[in-house]
Amino acid sequence: MGDFSDITVETIGPYLAQHLPEIGALQAIEKFSDGQSNPTYKLTCGNGVYVLRSKPPGILLKSAHQVEREYRVMAALADTPVPVPHMLHLVTDKTSPIGRAFFVMGYLEGRIFFDPALPDCRTAERSAIYLAMARTLAKLHEVDPAAVGLADYGRPGNYFQRQTERWTGQYAASRVTQNAAMDALSTWLLDNIPADDGQATLVHGDYRLDNMIFASDRAEVLAVLDWELSTLGHPFADLAYQCMQWQLPNQGGMRGLAGVDRVALGIPTEDTYIDLYCAERGIARPDGWPFYLAFSYFRLAAILEGVVRRAHDGNASNPQTAKAYAAAIPILAGQAMALINA
Repeated sequence: MGDFSDITVETIGPYLAQHLPEIGALQAIEKFSDGQSNPTYKLTCGNGVYVLRSKPPGILLKSAHQVEREYRVMAALADTPVPVPHMLHLVTDKTSPIGRAFFVMGYLEGRIFFDPALPDCRTAERSAIYLAMARTLAKLHEVDPAAVGLADYGRPGNYFQRQTERWTGQYAASRVTQNAAMDALSTWLLDNIPADDGQATLVHGDYRLDNMIFASDRAEVLAVLDWELSTLGHPFADLAYQCMQWQLPNQGGMRGLAGVDRVALGIPTEDTYIDLYCAERGIARPDGWPFYLAFSYFRLAAILEGVVRRAHDGNASNPQTAKAYAAAIPILAGQAMALINA
């Protein structure tokens, strides 16, 4: 397992006292067990509770674990309809007391749902939670990047072209086990890139239920978390990634809705969710939907392969979960191939 013991009261306390004195003296640090990419910690300080999020230790893939981008985008969204935590302080690799970047943000009390079936919620609340997710995603895609200082947050051109090429390269660089389905899926995607339709919005990159904090007593999104993969891109990438959850199994470490009686639970169907999102934005339903879903499968599988590689190299934030991810990769690739061959 990667060595995360360098983040202690002794190692970062003096730095925070000098650069962020308003939070009070650092008293205790507790690592959150969830999360596989950038390790996250609860800071108990003299003036309240805060959150620290850092790069993981070890040798990292180029363009991965960019906590600096997370900080920048959440700070930019502070005065928009998109709910985010309050950003307090960013530390770069060069100035960090532990030798790698981290940032401090506000702590929010609320609910994080890890099971998309929402077993602990009432039927009506389940519907309201999914509606809130769709509305929040629509709000994100309506933000003008230039108006919030993010005009240069991503490269111009065909988003799906560059993203497919990027994740093909990332997958090849981190691959631990050969997977013929992943290779075939990558080839199919590169051969079927849709023409650039000019849509370019801020995209989250990992938009799903457990990357949000909901209010404790109502179906309101208090904050969208984990912006590491955010960029300027095509809004349908976020929509398809969210909708992929309807296809994934709800077993074996996978958090999907396949096989779940969604009607009985009050959870909208994939088509209904897409309609809700499109209605919020006042746009037509997307054409060529299988490509967007297949792209989402491939991208997620490539991300998980990176986690598996870090576990293999001893740098995973949670090695046991990384083992489950290794088993999920062939399932993702297989489902994507079945989708495009249907």
